[in-house]
Amino acid sequence: MIVELVTFTHPAGWSREQVLEDAKHTIPKWTANRDLVRKHFLRGIGDNERDGGGIYVWPSVEAAKAAHDEAWRDSVKKRTGAYPTIRYFDLFLLIDNEHGKVTEYAADGAAYSVTL
Repeated sequence: MIVELVTFTHPAGWSREQVLEDAKHTIPKWTANRDLVRKHFLRGIGDNERDGGGIYVWPSVEAAKAAHDEAWRDSVKKRTGAYPTIRYFDLFLLIDNEHGKVTEYAADGAAYSVTL
């Protein structure tokens, strides 16, 4: 399992409501992508409120790259004025207090419940 961190800058002057409306337009695309495990939409706070991003959980870097192809990168540039920055991380342990679960992920992405 991997985490993909995508960051970009929102256009100057965009309010939280404008950022939210822009994000809502992407819901059908991301809910239709069966490889996507989870996506978190981010907006900076205070002096950083133009900072935007997404945290995506994918089964592999290949799945992430397939979803974030050149056409997608171009669409981000068209909306924000610049290409996004993308970084990948190995998701090896997840604590989910909301659901009372701890999950360990093997290098191949297999999930194992952890009892503490």
